[in-house]
Amino acid sequence: MAADPAPPQHERSLLKIRRLGPADRAAAHALLDLFAHVFEEPDTYSGARPSDEYLKRLLARETFIALIAETEGRVVGGLVAYVLDKLEQARSEVYIYDLAVADNFRRRGIATALIRHTQAIAAELGAWVVFVQADRTDNAAIALYSGLGQREDVLHFDLPLNNPRNAPPPHPDTNPGNADVPNTGAFGIKRSEPGDETP
Repeated sequence: MAADPAPPQHERSLLKIRRLGPADRAAAHALLDLFAHVFEEPDTYSGARPSDEYLKRLLARETFIALIAETEGRVVGGLVAYVLDKLEQARSEVYIYDLAVADNFRRRGIATALIRHTQAIAAELGAWVVFVQADRTDNAAIALYSGLGQREDVLHFDLPLNNPRNAPPPHPDTNPGNADVPNTGAFGIKRSEPGDETP
Protein backbone atom coordinates (compact mmCIF):
# COMPACT_ATOMS: atom_id res chain seq x y z
CA MET A 1 0.00 0.00 0.00
CA ALA A 2 1.22 3.48 -0.76
CA ALA A 3 1.98 6.22 1.72
CA ASP A 4 -0.68 8.78 2.55
CA PRO A 5 -1.68 11.06 -0.33
CA ALA A 6 -0.09 14.46 -0.72
CA PRO A 7 -2.28 17.40 0.25
CA PRO A 8 -3.70 19.70 -2.44
CA GLN A 9 -1.47 22.56 -3.56
CA HIS A 10 -3.43 25.20 -1.63
CA GLU A 11 -3.04 23.21 1.59
CA ARG A 12 0.67 22.70 0.99
CA SER A 13 1.13 26.44 0.59
CA LEU A 14 -0.51 27.08 3.98
CA LEU A 15 1.29 24.29 5.83
CA LYS A 16 4.77 24.89 7.19
CA ILE A 17 7.06 22.26 8.69
CA ARG A 18 10.00 23.42 10.72
CA ARG A 19 12.50 22.20 13.28
CA LEU A 20 12.26 23.70 16.74
CA GLY A 21 15.23 25.50 18.25
CA PRO A 22 16.10 26.92 21.69
CA ALA A 23 13.83 29.94 21.22
CA ASP A 24 10.78 27.81 20.33
CA ARG A 25 9.71 26.87 23.82
CA ALA A 26 6.13 28.04 23.30
CA ALA A 27 5.89 25.87 20.18
CA ALA A 28 7.34 22.96 22.17
CA HIS A 29 4.52 23.34 24.70
CA ALA A 30 2.00 23.43 21.84
CA LEU A 31 3.53 20.19 20.54
CA LEU A 32 3.19 18.61 23.99
CA ASP A 33 -0.45 19.74 24.06
CA LEU A 34 -0.98 18.00 20.71
CA PHE A 35 0.66 14.78 21.93
CA ALA A 36 -1.40 14.83 25.14
CA HIS A 37 -4.63 15.14 23.15
CA VAL A 38 -3.90 12.76 20.27
CA PHE A 39 -2.34 10.03 22.43
CA GLU A 40 -4.90 10.57 25.21
CA GLU A 41 -2.06 10.73 27.73
CA PRO A 42 -2.40 14.08 29.54
CA ASP A 43 -0.44 12.87 32.57
CA THR A 44 2.54 11.89 30.43
CA TYR A 45 2.65 15.02 28.31
CA SER A 46 1.17 17.66 30.62
CA GLY A 47 1.45 16.34 34.18
CA ALA A 48 5.08 17.32 34.78
CA ARG A 49 6.16 19.73 32.06
CA PRO A 50 9.89 20.51 32.02
CA SER A 51 11.17 23.98 32.84
CA ASP A 52 11.92 26.52 30.13
CA GLU A 53 15.63 26.14 30.88
CA TYR A 54 15.40 22.37 30.32
CA LEU A 55 13.52 22.88 27.05
CA LYS A 56 16.06 25.47 25.92
CA ARG A 57 18.95 23.04 26.51
CA LEU A 58 17.12 20.13 24.88
CA LEU A 59 16.06 22.06 21.80
CA ALA A 60 19.63 23.30 21.33
CA ARG A 61 21.00 19.77 20.97
CA GLU A 62 21.84 18.60 17.48
CA THR A 63 20.98 15.07 18.59
CA PHE A 64 17.39 16.02 19.44
CA ILE A 65 14.93 16.59 16.60
CA ALA A 66 11.54 18.19 17.21
CA LEU A 67 9.48 19.10 14.15
CA ILE A 68 6.12 20.81 13.98
CA ALA A 69 3.63 21.17 11.16
CA GLU A 70 1.75 24.42 11.54
CA THR A 71 -0.87 26.33 9.65
CA GLU A 72 -2.13 29.80 10.47
CA GLY A 73 -0.16 29.77 13.71
CA ARG A 74 -1.61 26.47 14.92
CA VAL A 75 0.45 23.32 15.52
CA VAL A 76 -1.43 20.53 13.71
CA GLY A 77 1.27 17.87 13.60
CA GLY A 78 4.60 17.06 15.13
CA LEU A 79 7.41 14.60 15.48
CA VAL A 80 10.16 13.94 18.01
CA ALA A 81 13.25 11.92 17.12
CA TYR A 82 16.62 11.17 18.68
CA VAL A 83 20.04 10.78 17.08
CA LEU A 84 21.84 7.72 18.45
CA ASP A 85 25.62 7.61 18.07
CA LYS A 86 26.86 4.05 17.52
CA LEU A 87 29.87 2.26 18.97
CA GLU A 88 30.46 -0.44 16.35
CA GLN A 89 31.06 2.13 13.61
CA ALA A 90 31.50 5.91 13.43
CA ARG A 91 27.91 6.46 12.39
CA SER A 92 24.52 7.30 13.86
CA GLU A 93 20.88 6.30 13.58
CA VAL A 94 17.77 8.42 14.04
CA TYR A 95 14.87 6.99 16.04
CA ILE A 96 11.40 8.51 15.58
CA TYR A 97 9.79 8.27 19.00
CA ASP A 98 6.62 10.37 18.82
CA LEU A 99 4.56 11.31 15.76
CA ALA A 100 1.05 12.76 15.77
CA VAL A 101 -1.34 14.74 13.59
CA ALA A 102 -4.45 16.56 14.83
CA ASP A 103 -7.71 14.71 14.20
CA ASN A 104 -9.10 17.04 11.54
CA PHE A 105 -5.80 17.31 9.64
CA ARG A 106 -5.25 13.62 8.91
CA ARG A 107 -4.99 12.06 5.47
CA ARG A 108 -3.36 15.18 4.09
CA GLY A 109 0.21 13.91 3.84
CA ILE A 110 1.38 15.60 7.03
CA ALA A 111 2.81 12.49 8.69
CA THR A 112 4.71 11.61 5.52
CA ALA A 113 6.01 15.18 5.22
CA LEU A 114 7.25 15.10 8.81
CA ILE A 115 9.05 11.82 8.16
CA ARG A 116 10.59 13.15 4.94
CA HIS A 117 11.87 16.21 6.80
CA THR A 118 13.38 13.91 9.42
CA GLN A 119 15.10 11.90 6.71
CA ALA A 120 16.57 15.09 5.25
CA ILE A 121 17.87 16.21 8.65
CA ALA A 122 19.30 12.75 9.28
CA ALA A 123 21.14 12.86 5.97
CA GLU A 124 22.58 16.29 6.82
CA LEU A 125 23.78 14.91 10.15
CA GLY A 126 25.45 11.97 8.43
CA ALA A 127 23.12 9.33 9.89
CA TRP A 128 22.81 6.09 7.96
CA VAL A 129 19.20 5.17 8.77
CA VAL A 130 15.96 6.45 10.29
CA PHE A 131 13.84 3.88 12.12
CA VAL A 132 10.47 3.80 13.83
CA GLN A 133 8.34 1.22 15.63
CA ALA A 134 4.73 0.24 15.08
CA ASP A 135 2.37 -1.86 17.13
CA ARG A 136 1.47 -5.13 15.41
CA THR A 137 -2.23 -4.25 15.49
CA ASP A 138 -1.80 -0.71 14.14
CA ASN A 139 -2.64 -1.34 10.50
CA ALA A 140 -2.69 2.34 9.54
CA ALA A 141 0.83 2.96 10.83
CA ILE A 142 2.12 -0.25 9.29
CA ALA A 143 0.64 0.72 5.92
CA LEU A 144 2.17 4.19 6.15
CA TYR A 145 5.64 2.94 7.07
CA SER A 146 5.52 0.11 4.55
CA GLY A 147 5.21 2.72 1.82
CA LEU A 148 8.27 4.55 3.12
CA GLY A 149 10.75 1.87 4.12
CA GLN A 150 11.66 -1.74 4.80
CA ARG A 151 9.91 -3.70 7.52
CA GLU A 152 11.71 -5.68 10.23
CA ASP A 153 9.86 -7.83 12.75
CA VAL A 154 11.32 -7.27 16.21
CA LEU A 155 10.24 -7.44 19.84
CA HIS A 156 10.30 -4.48 22.22
CA PHE A 157 10.78 -4.72 25.99
CA ASP A 158 10.43 -2.06 28.69
CA LEU A 159 12.94 -2.74 31.47
CA PRO A 160 11.90 -0.99 34.71
CA LEU A 161 14.37 0.87 36.90
CA ASN A 162 14.83 0.36 40.63
CA ASN A 163 14.39 4.07 41.32
CA PRO A 164 10.65 4.79 41.08
CA ARG A 165 11.30 8.52 40.45
CA ASN A 166 12.88 7.66 37.11
CA ALA A 167 10.84 4.64 36.11
CA PRO A 168 7.88 5.35 33.81
CA PRO A 169 4.52 3.99 34.95
CA PRO A 170 3.45 0.71 33.34
CA HIS A 171 1.64 1.36 30.09
CA PRO A 172 -1.99 0.23 30.12
CA ASP A 173 -1.59 -1.54 26.78
CA THR A 174 1.42 -3.55 27.93
CA ASN A 175 0.75 -7.14 28.97
CA PRO A 176 3.21 -8.05 31.77
CA GLY A 177 3.09 -11.67 30.69
CA ASN A 178 3.99 -10.94 27.09
CA ALA A 179 6.35 -8.08 26.29
CA ASP A 180 5.71 -8.36 22.57
CA VAL A 181 5.86 -4.76 21.35
CA PRO A 182 4.23 -2.74 24.11
CA ASN A 183 2.95 0.69 23.15
CA THR A 184 5.84 2.98 24.01
CA GLY A 185 6.63 5.38 21.21
CA ALA A 186 6.52 6.45 17.58
CA PHE A 187 3.59 6.86 15.22
CA GLY A 188 2.22 3.31 15.29
CA ILE A 189 2.59 2.65 18.99
CA LYS A 190 0.44 4.28 21.66
CA ARG A 191 2.28 7.60 21.56
CA SER A 192 1.46 7.93 17.90
CA GLU A 193 -1.97 8.22 16.43
CA PRO A 194 -3.12 4.97 14.78
CA GLY A 195 -5.70 6.59 12.50
CA ASP A 196 -3.47 9.37 11.25
CA GLU A 197 -2.53 8.53 7.70
CA THR A 198 -4.45 5.51 6.49
CA PRO A 199 -3.52 5.10 2.80
